[in-house]
Amino acid sequence: MSEKKREELKKLVSEFATTPGVYLMKSKTDKVIYVGKAKNLKSRVRSYLTDSKDHSSKTRLLVQNIDHIETILTNSEAEAFLLEATLIKKYRPKYNIRLKDDKNYPYIRVSTKDDFPRLYLSRRVIPDGSSYYGPYTSGLAVRQTIKFLNKQFKIRDCKDSYMKSRKRPCMTHQIGRCTAPCVDLISEKDYALDVLAAEKFLKGKNEQLLNELNDRMFKASKDEMFEQAAHFRDSIKALTHIIERQSVVNAGSDLDQDVIALYGDDRGTLLECLHIRQGRLIGNQNHFFKMFNAADPSEDARELITSFVIQYYQDNIIPDELIVPMELGLDLTRLMVTVLEEKKSKKVLVRGVHDEDSRKLMELANANANEHFQQHMQKASQKEKGLLEIQRKLKLPQKPERIECFDISHFQGKEVVASGVVFIDGSPAKDHYRRFKIKSFEGNNDFLAMKEVVGRRLKHEEWGEPDLIVIDGGKGQLGMARKILEELDKEYIPVVGLAKARVKRLGFDKREIEETEERFYLPGRENPVTFSTSSGAFQILVGVRDEAHRFAITYHRKLRDKKGLESELDYVVGLGEKRKRMLLKRFPSLDDIRSLSIEEMAKLPGFNEVLAERILLHLKESDEN
Repeated sequence: MSEKKREELKKLVSEFATTPGVYLMKSKTDKVIYVGKAKNLKSRVRSYLTDSKDHSSKTRLLVQNIDHIETILTNSEAEAFLLEATLIKKYRPKYNIRLKDDKNYPYIRVSTKDDFPRLYLSRRVIPDGSSYYGPYTSGLAVRQTIKFLNKQFKIRDCKDSYMKSRKRPCMTHQIGRCTAPCVDLISEKDYALDVLAAEKFLKGKNEQLLNELNDRMFKASKDEMFEQAAHFRDSIKALTHIIERQSVVNAGSDLDQDVIALYGDDRGTLLECLHIRQGRLIGNQNHFFKMFNAADPSEDARELITSFVIQYYQDNIIPDELIVPMELGLDLTRLMVTVLEEKKSKKVLVRGVHDEDSRKLMELANANANEHFQQHMQKASQKEKGLLEIQRKLKLPQKPERIECFDISHFQGKEVVASGVVFIDGSPAKDHYRRFKIKSFEGNNDFLAMKEVVGRRLKHEEWGEPDLIVIDGGKGQLGMARKILEELDKEYIPVVGLAKARVKRLGFDKREIEETEERFYLPGRENPVTFSTSSGAFQILVGVRDEAHRFAITYHRKLRDKKGLESELDYVVGLGEKRKRMLLKRFPSLDDIRSLSIEEMAKLPGFNEVLAERILLHLKESDEN
């Protein structure tokens, strides 16, 4: 940054308010590169513009790229905390510590607002009246837990629309896995007891649960309901087996706790978060921050922890106690507690290691952080070798840290869409993915579609430029991409066409079958480049191609399904365009609409019982056909 620009910014900052708020630092292209919060905006922002040796290398690099600064005033410092997290998620600034958007953690959701609740896998915690438990280590762990609880407590696993349409028990009831609430074979009260038992298991209240099941078993036996007593006996046995296998790390605690630990060096820092519920370790999550050096004394680890906590707990369950690896200071701790308690509506403890139990938990978190850091760096090293091989074999001017790939998807020339996916340092960067609807023509023409998509993408200078563009296709698609690069004066951006492996028959009478290799075509080169299928370079390039194909197909199916829903509603007599659009906006699928009762639909603006009955009758008949 020139001295003139520094003085210009100092003059701007001198007019800032001395109240709480958020500041947005922007580059010459008006792109937000950093979002920060402050109790005193003028004082905090002014500190960046002092020529201090205490600034970290990241801060010095940030300051060099500041062109102008904007502020947003808030009523309190706590409000500034929350706004900062929202803006980081919105703008994804380059120099902020931020969580990846694709890390959505699995929870078990119990739809307690329903008359007959069921268990769901959910990757979002929303205030919908349901109870949420987790987060768990994986979606598979959640599905297995739900399957176990459904089996042991005979909780329904059918969709609401399916349950409402039943006239007799389904096969699940016949094999003894469900109590058939759909046809009133169990009362709401008795069904609620089964759901409550499942929730006690999820809360870790195992001793209380086993005692209650034991009481219910003896009562059923006394009443000569031996089949029911046998079911309780089997449930007790299965639950005891599961409980014995659970990892108890803090037996004396009945709190929900999260424990945060850090481990890192000049290559980056890994933050580990252990999730402990009622003394049981149910899962862990880790996040790697490349731009933060935990071993550098000029870096403030409190900034990393604070930023993580505020962002992470926007979308995840807040525990009763949060144990952090260092003392945050009285003011920062109070502020964090205020923000978390406001969201949780219950008391929250935020503190460092304070007794023997918390010391043991922190040791466990540190050990996990160390182990996962080493694993991450090993994978990063393999990715690095792959990227260097790509640079060497494709003769690129620099290592391809940012690779972008485009793919086209359509069905018989209709609903033509495209995807653009991004790999950074050899791994998917899902918050950079883009979807495109083809606008310049109708019909089936992959060449023109590729030309349009690449052109539209490269006009967005604020997204940055890729180090390598991968085109899903052979020489034809590659030629189109090359042509648009020349038209935009960006022919310096390397591009490669990836033609899929194919199977062919040799000769007219031979039965031998040959499979060709994945071929990588470069502009101006007749013969393709090939990579060993076991190499890291091959895995990266084919991985980005396959991911672009998956993303394009998913988007195309979504549009096609929506089109099918619109078409189905087109046949309902008396349903105009305005009310049809309202239905599509509120209910994304036919099942959601079918699950409504006539009374529920009639309450929607512009609807009545006659129209509601007509719509539901039409959807029922179309489903049967």
